[in-house]
Amino acid sequence: MPIRTFQVDALQVEVYRHEADLVSSLVQSTQSYLNEAIARQGSAAAILASGASQLKLLENLTTVTEIDWERLTLFHLDEYLGIGGMHPASFQLFMREMVARKITPRQFNYLNGDTLEPIAECDRYHQLLSAQPIDLCFLGIGETGHIAFNDPEVADFTDRYPVKLVKLAEKSRQQQVNTGFFDRIEAVPQYALTLTLPTICKAERICCLAMGARKASIVKTMLTGAISPACPAAILRKYPTATLYLDEAAANELG
Repeated sequence: MPIRTFQVDALQVEVYRHEADLVSSLVQSTQSYLNEAIARQGSAAAILASGASQLKLLENLTTVTEIDWERLTLFHLDEYLGIGGMHPASFQLFMREMVARKITPRQFNYLNGDTLEPIAECDRYHQLLSAQPIDLCFLGIGETGHIAFNDPEVADFTDRYPVKLVKLAEKSRQQQVNTGFFDRIEAVPQYALTLTLPTICKAERICCLAMGARKASIVKTMLTGAISPACPAAILRKYPTATLYLDEAAANELG
């Protein structure tokens, strides 16, 4: 159980003592939610996130045999432009290793970072996303407040593009180095494909995770600052369908 729950604008916030507690609770609620959606609709669709905040969640979620994975269509949030699906830093490879080799979904639709036509790839992925309602979306929060690759420099709360090509901010590229995905910033691609904020926020349920002391400052900004693209994650405060899951370290600056 969470040790603390509260609401900021429309956003629900749950604070857990440890990451393991957070993950255990979220896996249980996700199992129930997806099973209900599948029973009601015959199928479900979910968007998954990459990154360190998702590791334990995906490790545990993919062991749940009570979910009818064969009725679930999966997507992911973003991908670097210019690298193939077998590149060690590719989010497609992350999803194949963390999810697709462990369960058998109806379909896992990947963004292709090595596309020769990135705008056409954005359109292709938009069409796949539009084929069914999105029941669930998992998110993490970047150190600049970005969700997916919606950095403050390119975030748009009313974006007319469902999926778009963006140039990555230097801080966002440095975070990829800090978390070990690349050995130096020069190796991080300068561009990426990303689902935009309106696309993400259309999901029937949004679960955003932030763990660790290095996320404490941006979590405070997200919850106490202005709702503006300067902190893209703050948009979740407008959505009662969203819940922010924190461990004690990430909530440390909230008082």
